[in-house]
Parts: sequence; C-alpha cells; structure tokens
Amino acid sequence: MKKVEIFADKRATNYDSFVETWIPNYHYFMSIVPSLIEGAKGDNLLVAGCGTGTEIKTILDASPSWKVTGVDPSKEMINQAKERFSRNNSVKLMEGVVSDLPNEPVFHAATLLLVLHFMPDDGTKLNLLKTISKRLHKHSPFVIFDITGSPDQMSENLEILRHLIPKGLPAEDINDRVERIKNNLFTVSEERIYELLIGAGFSKPVRFFQNSIYMGWRCYKS
Repeated sequence: MKKVEIFADKRATNYDSFVETWIPNYHYFMSIVPSLIEGAKGDNLLVAGCGTGTEIKTILDASPSWKVTGVDPSKEMINQAKERFSRNNSVKLMEGVVSDLPNEPVFHAATLLLVLHFMPDDGTKLNLLKTISKRLHKHSPFVIFDITGSPDQMSENLEILRHLIPKGLPAEDINDRVERIKNNLFTVSEERIYELLIGAGFSKPVRFFQNSIYMGWRCYKS
C-alpha cells in the first residue's frame, strides 16, 4: 500500500465527535450496518480501519456472537479501542494494515468505513480492496462507506452538506473542511467504486445509503 492516512493527536482523540458533526444521519447509518452482515456463513468479522472501535461496539451490541478483528494504522486510535474492549475476549485489535494479517480466507464478513477516500486511485485503492477480498470466504458480505462522487457531484453535494451539518459551527471551520474535502481527499465516482470492487473480486455492489457526499454499499466476495 503506497499511502496510509494515520490519525494522531487531536485527530485521533476527537474523531468520534468529528464524524457525528460532519456526517448527517451517521447514527442511523451505523445502526443498519449489523443487519447488512447478518446471514454470514461464520462468525469471524474483519473491521478494516476500525478507529476507536465505535463501529465494533455498534455491531457487537446488535450481534454479540461476532468474533471481531479490528485493524488500524493509528496507534492512538487502536489504544482507545483497546481500552474500550479491554474486557471483551471476542475482540482482537491490531495496529497496522490489512496486509499484515495472514493471507488466507479466515473471515466471513468485513467492513471498510470512511477509509478509501484517503487513498489515491493509482492502484492503492484497488490493492486494499484485494487484500480484504483475499481474506474473505466466498459469498461473504462486505460493507463499504465512503466520500464519493464525480467532480460535479462532489461540488453539488458539498453545498447540500453545508445545509445539513449542525447549526452554529463557525463559518471558517465549515469552509476549511469543505476545502480539505475538495483538495486533500482522493474521491472517485460511484462508477469507479463499482469497477474497483468488481476488479478486487467482489460482486456488483448495491448502494443502500446516501447523504450528500457520503455513500454506502454492500457487496459479496465472488
């Protein structure tokens, strides 16, 4: 993998409140993720880019039978997750990337939330998706959530986002965030997401969620 976005310092400690502010209907989205991986043929779940463990907690609260492996390159975020699950033996957490895991199909479901847009589309996105695919059993569900859109879509949906975030945020903060999304992230069109997923060994994805610039899909390991 050529590029790994690592959250440290305030970006790590403030991440949970940040996503709640900047992702409209974030809690609704998270609440439906557990149902989208139900019916898997086993109980081993891979959470790639697990952050502080909020996603893992949501899934386990709904379905405690999962055995979860969470991977994230941020030491600070993994440490927060380890503290959160210090008494839960069904959760294994690792500082690193998916390619550090054994290169064999041991997982029955996987998630990749808010990760792909940090990676350039120079083979890095595809490589990550392939590393996940290789570690999944056939027909395993895969849920992905990302900032997505062609340049025109991104411009239009960013204007919508301005109306959906909580009132009272300083205009400077809003403008800075919008400019970062425009200039610092590696967003691609939804059509390109489909190409990447299919090229990595997944079925054609089905979009189940969209709110402004944020889209969510489910597909299966082919």
